[in-house]
Amino acid sequence: MAYGPCSTEIQQRRVEFVENLSKHVSHLLDMLFKVGAVTEEDLSFIRGGGIPGERDCMRTLLDVLQGRGEESCRALLFLLPNLQALSPTGSTNLSAKSVFQEHLGQHKDILSRQHGPASYFSMTGHTPELEETDCYTDITFSRQVRCLLPPPCQHEAAMVGEPFRTGKGEARAQAETCTFKDVYQGLVTSSGAGVALLSGVAGSGKTTVIRRLVREWAVDTETKKIILSLSFRELNLITEPQSLRELLSDHYSHLKPILPELMTSNQAQGLLIFDGLDEFSFPLDFDGTPKCSDPERELSVGAMVVNLLKGNLLPGISVLLTSRPHAVTKVPPLLVGQTYSVLGFSPAQQREYFQRICSSPQDAAALWGFVSSHKPLQLMCHIPAFCWIVSTALHAGGSCFFPKVTPTDAVPCGGGSGSGEEAGAEQPAAVSDAMTTNTPAFPHRPVTVTEIYCCFLKSIVVFHVAGCVEGLHLDRLQGAPRVLKESRAKLRCLGALAFKGLVERRFLFDSTDLDSFSLGCSALSQAFLVEITREDRASLTYEKGFHFVHTSVQEFLAALYYVLESFSGSDPFSGLKPTTGLLPPAVSKRLASVARKLRRPHRLLRRRVKKALHWGEGHQSGHMDLFCRFVCGLLVPKTRFILDGVFPAEPRPRASFRAPLSSTPPPSLLRLLQSRLLGGALSPERQLNVCHCLYEARDPGLPTRLCAWLKVLSQQASGKCGTGTRDWSELAFLLQLSPDLQELNLDAQGLDADGLRRLLPVLPLFSTLSLGQNPLGPEGAEVLSLALRNPDCHIEKLWVVSTGLGCEGFRKLAEGLRDNRTVVDLRMAINRIGDEGAASLAELLKTNRTLRDIRLRDNLVTDKGAELLMAALMENSTLEYLWMFDNKLSKEGVQRLKEFSKNRSNLDIKVCY
Repeated sequence: MAYGPCSTEIQQRRVEFVENLSKHVSHLLDMLFKVGAVTEEDLSFIRGGGIPGERDCMRTLLDVLQGRGEESCRALLFLLPNLQALSPTGSTNLSAKSVFQEHLGQHKDILSRQHGPASYFSMTGHTPELEETDCYTDITFSRQVRCLLPPPCQHEAAMVGEPFRTGKGEARAQAETCTFKDVYQGLVTSSGAGVALLSGVAGSGKTTVIRRLVREWAVDTETKKIILSLSFRELNLITEPQSLRELLSDHYSHLKPILPELMTSNQAQGLLIFDGLDEFSFPLDFDGTPKCSDPERELSVGAMVVNLLKGNLLPGISVLLTSRPHAVTKVPPLLVGQTYSVLGFSPAQQREYFQRICSSPQDAAALWGFVSSHKPLQLMCHIPAFCWIVSTALHAGGSCFFPKVTPTDAVPCGGGSGSGEEAGAEQPAAVSDAMTTNTPAFPHRPVTVTEIYCCFLKSIVVFHVAGCVEGLHLDRLQGAPRVLKESRAKLRCLGALAFKGLVERRFLFDSTDLDSFSLGCSALSQAFLVEITREDRASLTYEKGFHFVHTSVQEFLAALYYVLESFSGSDPFSGLKPTTGLLPPAVSKRLASVARKLRRPHRLLRRRVKKALHWGEGHQSGHMDLFCRFVCGLLVPKTRFILDGVFPAEPRPRASFRAPLSSTPPPSLLRLLQSRLLGGALSPERQLNVCHCLYEARDPGLPTRLCAWLKVLSQQASGKCGTGTRDWSELAFLLQLSPDLQELNLDAQGLDADGLRRLLPVLPLFSTLSLGQNPLGPEGAEVLSLALRNPDCHIEKLWVVSTGLGCEGFRKLAEGLRDNRTVVDLRMAINRIGDEGAASLAELLKTNRTLRDIRLRDNLVTDKGAELLMAALMENSTLEYLWMFDNKLSKEGVQRLKEFSKNRSNLDIKVCY
């Protein structure tokens, strides 16, 4: 039923009517009966057979009026002035307004304190107190109307850094880049109801954005918005049905006196924030959930969220959801009016962040120079949380781990600058050297992500848990193995908890979980776990909840536990039950002894790693990618040595006590990774992640193979040499780390459909794809079609000359071009598409308004195909060039094409006999 203005007003003011008019419901029924708005049957139904309460009668009356339609609702509004004269609230409007402002001021003060700038266990304690506007480094956002769903099976790791590739201007992207100020104005300053979505990968700064938004709103005296902020982590704790009014009253007890007004006449001023949709454990059934417009009716928390998002509950209020990309699909796109994506830090913002967090400009310059010279680290540093982890690992206490460096030391082997914006302009030739080798200036600096997290863990345990004393860094470092050994049991417990969370897809834990793993409230637990609810304030519950400081820290500790258990001969999954959360030392020693007696530790370890990889490959959203990389990285002896004390001492040659530890993993691990990479069972994204695992495992052959790919990119290598040994996934890995490469030229390199499929995760990133003289065939055309349909596709020039497409291949390619809005230049000579391919192109031209230049030389097109193209071009006025040299056209067909071209001044048709 379509609601009229009176019906809509009653729906919006429902809570107000129930609150203020229930005591007059009997008088109101009599008045409505006299004017004919309700019948005797209605009166009997409303009053019921028993003795219903006044509020229940009022709710039933409102339902009856809405069911009877617009005229009955208009009668209620007509009689309303007579009822307000009987209500005491009519004479207290002035005082109510002052009371409302008083409670609103208290609300702003409370939210401002609760959403203060996060300071993880005083990690930035060395930095002087900053002004409010200086607490945050700006983050880059993108904004678009409606909701754009991510590609299926695209994991988050593949999305990091894509928006910052050179040449990704606003004109080519589907969304415009914006700043925090734009986001604030769109959500807080502007009026209007609806649902907005804030999306970003883990650690991109979504929660920090919410903190900043609330704090700036608290000091903004001009905005009329009233913010109410809830987290899905807290909503997960609600297991019993509850009304929306009870929920808000429990969470914001200081607003109880003004909640009725806020939920009725002031709905348009409200902004309700739900943080962390990806962590919501209850289902959202948008089709099967019953409609509810009564804020006082008890609902399950999932039904409550659905009715809020659909506009049934509080239809005038604005709603903001934050979520990781993979959970965006939980909400129907049609319900989302505006989408903001948190892109993270640009290279300039990364540098600014390091300048803010470091104690001196020299330290900041050295840190930025090092990060910018190692592309895998800089790629991860697009995520703000990783910048914090890197600065903790390399700067906070880092001078004790590694030699002191200066900005000039941080020049990559391949050349280029290590500072300033020039660092982001290195040629791809520098990528291989910088990401696979240490520079001579600091051979022991960490360059893999696993090494960074090992240093982060060591820094926290050694320098921050017990407090950092100035001047005692070297003494503390000398005792690090002892401190880490003493913390081994607790770290294992933390790792078991983290691993249990990954297995169960959980990121929030309660006190029972901590007790089952003997964690309690130790200093180490407090360093890595954040408490999100407290017992001394009114909240949704009086229980405590905990989560790791960042999901990547949870994945690292889970990998640490997994490797420790595997080395000891234990099954990592056996330690997840609460009764066996912490194995007795005697049992652990016994298991290790049995493993040694079996004399097959490498086979046992290989089985464990294979199981971890197989487990991670089952999560197409990339949920376990980073965990698998950490597991592979922790198998490198030199990496494990950073955590000397947590792991048993590594054996060294007797001839030299100072002999360096091996920087390569067990050969069985490399064989395992290579076999999975070369197998055809994995998706392209999973194959790309295996390359990251090889990098973390410090595969000694990786630099050589990447250098060979660099020659291919520079057109120095012919496709006739060594194509049988090439793995195109490694090229995809290299291309992902080359943000300045806009054109991908792989002409005549022996690239087949399988190789192109391995490149699929990176194909949409380039403006020009030149794939000529490769045996792609129809299967390769299908892969290109997938790339063209990617919502983030940036391909403008697609050159597939002599690739064996045929009519079937071009039909598949045309399907991708039908949904594409970026390709303007299509060159596909010598592909034998014939008249059937020309028919597919004609159908495409009837709807495509993006293509400007099409070249069809030597494609066996006859007069029949030419006629189809001319008919399609009668409907297409945007194509500018159509080259059809060397086709099977008759003299008459050529003449008709030339005559057709004369009548189209903006279309240049090139043709010959």
